[in-house]
Parts: sequence; C-alpha cells; structure tokens
Amino acid sequence: MELEIITPEKTLYTGEVNLVQMPGIEGSFEVLNNHAALITILQEGKIKIKDNSGQTQFFEINGGVVEVLKNHVLILAEELIS
Repeated sequence: MELEIITPEKTLYTGEVNLVQMPGIEGSFEVLNNHAALITILQEGKIKIKDNSGQTQFFEINGGVVEVLKNHVLILAEELIS
C-alpha cells in the first residue's frame, strides 16, 4: 500500500509499505494492506512503518489526522521538534 506522511513544513515519507502503526487517541493501531476505509485523529507519539524490503522506520509526531482509503494511507501530522 502507498503511504504519505506530510507536515506543514515538509513531506516526511512517501513510498510503498507493508505496515503502518500509529498513535490513535484510544491507543496504538495498525493498518495493513486492504484495510477498511478510515479517518481518525492521531495523538502525540511514534509512527512505525515497515517498507516492502522489511526495513522499519519511526517518525515522531505531535498529533494529526489519518485517512485510509483503497490501499492509500495519508497522514497529516505535526512533527515533533527534537
């Protein structure tokens, strides 16, 4: 599935992935290929992604919104400043 992670300042990630784990307002949840359509709010925390080569990456966000539709995941996020 295709993933985009976008902040007001820049695009953090664009690419094909197998798994996206996100910090939902009621706890962490995962999205896999062929997930049902979804729009929800994200809280502060880490986004975990596994790309098609099996590599894992993490991105820190300060909340946001995610839309899942037809194997496309769009995360509009506020990036944490470290």
